[in-house]
Amino acid sequence: MHDDAIILGGGHNGLVCAAYLAAARLKVRVLERRHIVGGAAVTEEFHPGFRNSLASYTVSLLNPKVIAELRLHEHGLRIVERPYSNFLPLPDGRSFRLGGEHTLPEISQWSKRDAQRFPEYTAMLDRIVVVLRELLQRTPPNVSDHFVLADWIHSIAVGKQLQSLDMRGRRDLLDLFTKSAGELLDDWFESEPLKAVLGWDSVVGNFASPYTPGSAYVLLHHLFGEVNGKQGSWGHAIGGMGAITQAMRKECEARGVVIETNAEVARVLVEDGKAVGAALADGREFRARSVVSGVNPKLLYTQLVEPGALDADTATRMRRYRCGSGTFRMNVALSELPDFTALPGKKLQPHHQSGILIGPSLQYFEQAYFDAKSKAYNPGWARAPIVEVVISSTLDDTLAPKGKHVASLFCQQVNPEVDGGWEAHRDTVAKLMIATVDAYAPNFKASVLGYEALSPLDLEQRLGLIGGDIFHGALGLDQMFSARPLLGQSNYRGAFKGLYLCGSGSHPGGGVTGLPGRNAAREILGDLRRRPRPD
Repeated sequence: MHDDAIILGGGHNGLVCAAYLAAARLKVRVLERRHIVGGAAVTEEFHPGFRNSLASYTVSLLNPKVIAELRLHEHGLRIVERPYSNFLPLPDGRSFRLGGEHTLPEISQWSKRDAQRFPEYTAMLDRIVVVLRELLQRTPPNVSDHFVLADWIHSIAVGKQLQSLDMRGRRDLLDLFTKSAGELLDDWFESEPLKAVLGWDSVVGNFASPYTPGSAYVLLHHLFGEVNGKQGSWGHAIGGMGAITQAMRKECEARGVVIETNAEVARVLVEDGKAVGAALADGREFRARSVVSGVNPKLLYTQLVEPGALDADTATRMRRYRCGSGTFRMNVALSELPDFTALPGKKLQPHHQSGILIGPSLQYFEQAYFDAKSKAYNPGWARAPIVEVVISSTLDDTLAPKGKHVASLFCQQVNPEVDGGWEAHRDTVAKLMIATVDAYAPNFKASVLGYEALSPLDLEQRLGLIGGDIFHGALGLDQMFSARPLLGQSNYRGAFKGLYLCGSGSHPGGGVTGLPGRNAAREILGDLRRRPRPD
């Protein structure tokens, strides 16, 4: 069988890329190992009668152009907003809220100085985000050993975008690219609860301390999004994250894309230095003019490409490509809502519909990382972990039986590789995460009807997230922009002619954005001289 393009992996970026290629009348085939497309953004039953988003669990970064151009709303996608962003219960029985009309009065209760500085802080971020949001939709300069004129042109284009920032803005941008989140936030604010809520974004999926240089960019990366036109907001897709990827699947099929599930790719076919197709584990082969990989680039180059086909430098560097987050993901079925000591009550209240953060300070975050990294106290996890609880069913009653609830627990920090292996410790760590929430909501443990726990190993084996890395590679400056995944491959073109990269391991990185898939499609269509191309 011969196609114009085959997509390796039916995650959200693979579906986005497929849809844009098919819009240019290319014959496109998606090959997905699992029984369902969507990658980490799928909705599945995990306990009888209870469904939830398997891994990714909240909406903000999905690009508005992708939503509109793939007609996701027409295919049933509906996103609802949280009443406010975050609720932080504290060990002393107090609490802190961030987001909405209560933000400044809430901050003022902790620090009048912080309340005065907060609008300036958000304005600083907004100025930078406006510029960077545009750059996320552009192909980075493909700096290589042979720096050609095209690289210069692209670099000038990037420079023009940055010209809209004055000198103060450029200095702020440099701070956000190079400093730690902790250093940045300590400079701006004095209130520990405020710094904790803002600093959470710097450790999401990032196996690092908030005081690790470069972690300020991870914080910034999570601020590019919007929900229903509201910048920086977070929301929930009715039906879970699978509603997004099922809407994408519908648009792909409407455009003629052939989607093959239960189609595990065993290797990329390379002939005379050109990628020409894919061989499946079941023996089938598919050939195409273009082979487009939506999987983690480390998985691609170390498992799907025969070692002898790669040049030695690429092979060595991809073995060293940094993958591995401190994420332990849980879906929990509940008989009732958590009754927080800081805000009592089992009846639905606005804080139940927000992102509930267990972790009172940046120092707490740092200690959690040190515990997991050092393995000084156990085989490799935080004694006091960081947990974000999102009770999806408070915004979406399709996920649980009436009167019952579903909670997503996004837990940090655990070591991607624990002593003795994750199979031996998964349940121990799951119980620790439940106990961590129970310390703030004493009915939580008793309300648990069942749960699904996904260690970094489970995330790797089930979803291809090497080391449990939700971003397909660490978001450090050595693996961002023109260096994602490697210098010379930042323009979505891989190690072989005819091989392209469209996953989160390419620019602009992780999160459910759709931008790597959209950007890659533009480059592929340019090479094939086909239109229409995404602008």
